[in-house]
Amino acid sequence: MKKIWVYAEEVQGEISKVTLELLSKAKELAKAFSHEVEIGAVLLTKGIGEMTETLEVYGAEVVYAGEDDRLEAYCHTTYAPVLARLIKKEDPDIFLFGATQIGSELAPTVAAIVKTGVAAHCVDLRIGDDGLLISEVPAFGGKIIGEILIPKCRPQMASIKPGTFIATESCVKCSVVKKIDLTGLEDADKRLIPLKTCVTKSEAKPIDEAEIVIAGGYGLCCSENWSRLQELAELLGGAAGSTRPCLDEGWADNEQTMIGTSGKSIRPKVYMGFGISGATHHICGMKDSGLVISINKDKNANIFGVSDYYAVSDVNEILPILIDLVRSSKATAAEKGEKECH
Repeated sequence: MKKIWVYAEEVQGEISKVTLELLSKAKELAKAFSHEVEIGAVLLTKGIGEMTETLEVYGAEVVYAGEDDRLEAYCHTTYAPVLARLIKKEDPDIFLFGATQIGSELAPTVAAIVKTGVAAHCVDLRIGDDGLLISEVPAFGGKIIGEILIPKCRPQMASIKPGTFIATESCVKCSVVKKIDLTGLEDADKRLIPLKTCVTKSEAKPIDEAEIVIAGGYGLCCSENWSRLQELAELLGGAAGSTRPCLDEGWADNEQTMIGTSGKSIRPKVYMGFGISGATHHICGMKDSGLVISINKDKNANIFGVSDYYAVSDVNEILPILIDLVRSSKATAAEKGEKECH
């Protein structure tokens, strides 16, 4: 039996969203095989709680669970040997990780121990005709997409950006929970001392959770237009997104706003792009948006090719007009509401 595993990353006592996305993708990959495939999730934690139930809902048929106080705080020197021993015992064919801060460190560390390869920061996965995992990875600044295969070593490992796939619930019932043998579990590196865990919440809506995303590119030309774009996003109840040039120019100051192969993958109901040319690495990050509207003064802009509606116009003129229209519309709606109340 082939085995496709997903590393179940825990965030504040809950299973991370990218884990659920990868479980859904694992189910899709399993359909490419004519024989039975086990979908497994591997969880290392201080307290399992209800996390196994969450994994079951999203398709995990087997949950390999390691529970120990020493696993409370993530440390690659503690986690990696546990995963490596489990791999050698169970022999999975494919092992998927989220390309998060933890996954980006843990996956290659485990791969080095078990002497296999890992395709990092993938934007898609599929099974080839020969049954091998094909990992699609952006290269040369996202200008091209390369295919990586691991033909001889096992497991075939890959890390995938959060938001790349859609998390869907499954009909799996009563998944099997197998306890991981933690004999010989090492204590965390004594040089690493957790002092305090701080959880901060930003007032701004994350772009990968927003239903409306207003994105700006190099065509904004200045920080003033970036401020206008943020204002429009706020008026519409959405989030502001950017391309790499906006960050490089200093107009946007938050890496979390960047959309593309080296940033966030988004699926908003509405995407509006201002001054964005449509480089491949940006389109890869927003191609699954619902309604796509683009404004660019270059009539040959690539972004128009993936847009439902577009306007060949200068953002310097369009942005102020749209802001005034939205403000006026909201004011009219508020005034009407007050009259109805009286």
